Amino acid sequence: MARLGEYQSYIEEILFEYQQCPPAYGDVDMEILIDREQHHYQLISVGWNKDRRIWGCVIHVDIKNEKIWIQHDGTEEGVANLLVKRGVPKQDIVLAFHAPYKRQYTEFAVN
Repeated sequence: MARLGEYQSYIEEILFEYQQCPPAYGDVDMEILIDREQHHYQLISVGWNKDRRIWGCVIHVDIKNEKIWIQHDGTEEGVANLLVKRGVPKQDIVLAFHAPYKRQYTEFAVN
């Protein structure tokens, strides 16, 4: 894949940007998990808010079949929009959190 390194850099930049914005409540850390060999990228929140455990995936992105697959997007702006701003063509982004039959109605790739 010709643009693999470029796409990896864009995804990592986005994760690092969101890591700098921890929740305004509790003792919660934002952790980045990166597996460059298998092309998996995640940002998770982990910690405590008083006596309540906090753990959850904020962003999960994979690169497969030469496309960026957004598995989960818990952001307001949207990871896909941030990737497009960086120059990634919409046909290289799959909104995998939508059912396959619904993807045809988005502006992005189906698979």
